[in-house]
Amino acid sequence: MARELRMYERPATLERPVLIGAFRGWNDGGQAATLAAGYLARLWGARKFADIDPELFVDFQATRPMVSLEEGRTRKIDWPENTFYRARIPDANRDAILLVGVEPNYRWRTFSELVTELAGDLGVELAVTLGALVADVPHTRPAPVTGAATDPKLVDELGLQLSRYEGPTGIVGVLLDSCRRAGIPSVSLWAAVPHYVQLAPSPPAARALCERLAGVLSTDIDVHELAEAADEYVEQVSQAVATDADTAGYVEELERRADSLDLFEESDDLPSGDALAAEITRYLREREADDDPPRSGGG
Repeated sequence: MARELRMYERPATLERPVLIGAFRGWNDGGQAATLAAGYLARLWGARKFADIDPELFVDFQATRPMVSLEEGRTRKIDWPENTFYRARIPDANRDAILLVGVEPNYRWRTFSELVTELAGDLGVELAVTLGALVADVPHTRPAPVTGAATDPKLVDELGLQLSRYEGPTGIVGVLLDSCRRAGIPSVSLWAAVPHYVQLAPSPPAARALCERLAGVLSTDIDVHELAEAADEYVEQVSQAVATDADTAGYVEELERRADSLDLFEESDDLPSGDALAAEITRYLREREADDDPPRSGGG
């Protein structure tokens, strides 16, 4: 293994392991993918066993390290991480390797080869990447999820689609291509989040990803906590929408399209998506600031 892959504890024998990956950044609208992966890690009691040294892969001016205090006194630097966790999937007779982190800025091919080399070494049978994109979907309806694979057998077995996307890609696309070349069957799941509130974390989309992943793995995933968070999210966004007649009309139009399964038709009569995103994001941030206790200190 390359020195950039730092192994802290090699997992014991794994049973039919599946690799589940999610990355903050371009692939993570509404933080839904990393929210889902983090939720699974906590739900399954996952344990960290390895990570990838960020030094060669991350632009620290774009993704800055964070300073934190230990016991309120000692400062430490928290570096951007891509961390591997292992967990047993309840009632599934298989193990999971969770890769949660940040989209690298450099050396994507090298990064992906590190991941697929480890996956091959651990006997990973299936790789599943989680992603989220912004789209013309309403926050009041379940988040749509699409699933794609490059292996026709997987497409038939799991009810997916053959990947026909052409255009710019992120680390998720590069990693899937690396898995294909390494002979590891792979699936890509993408949830859609409302573009007018894309900066706020989206529990509905995270829930939808977990539910679709449960179908891929032929198991149940308890999404009770995500469902509660999703209800609160819908309530808060709806309150924000109600403060502006144009925004409310726009969301109603999206609801009509969603209900008729015509989600992506465009209309010049609708308000600017960028303007709506800025307004609702501002509202949610102000609400969050009102709910949080004041903080002291700085620097």
